[in-house]
Amino acid sequence: MKNNLLFDFTVDKATKTVFITREFAAELALVWDAFTKPELLDQWVAPKPWTSRTKHMNFEVGGRRFYAMVSPEGVERWSIQRYTSITPKTNFKMHNAFADQDENPELPGSDWDYNFSELNGITKVSISIYNESLARLERMIEMGFKEGFKMSIDNLDIVLATLSEK
Repeated sequence: MKNNLLFDFTVDKATKTVFITREFAAELALVWDAFTKPELLDQWVAPKPWTSRTKHMNFEVGGRRFYAMVSPEGVERWSIQRYTSITPKTNFKMHNAFADQDENPELPGSDWDYNFSELNGITKVSISIYNESLARLERMIEMGFKEGFKMSIDNLDIVLATLSEK
């Protein structure tokens, strides 16, 4: 793992958007899989000591992922992600909303746009997260989204290093 990989996190309240750019010392195909396969997502997407548990996922346009972040005490925080666009290995878009355990979404949600590129064995992932309301954006930030996201991405570095060794 390289410690000098880019991590940029910018909040633009005027546009209700979070912009994240992160580099990974792994090939694009591996990074893509880590963002699109439930068995890999569940290994890294929750900040420790929380874990991720995907109940079901269908990665195709119109498909969705329903998953929970689970606290050490067993508290579940559910989310639904609905895939709206997929261009293999380069981009996917989804709508994300918090939900209850019965898959009832808590609106408003946010629209996520992921872009992937690779140069010299370094894969860059650029994410924009547009929130339907400023209140939702502010709630994300107050809940520690930046810190939690950074912890999750650090988990991904470990997963990618392990997978790269295989």
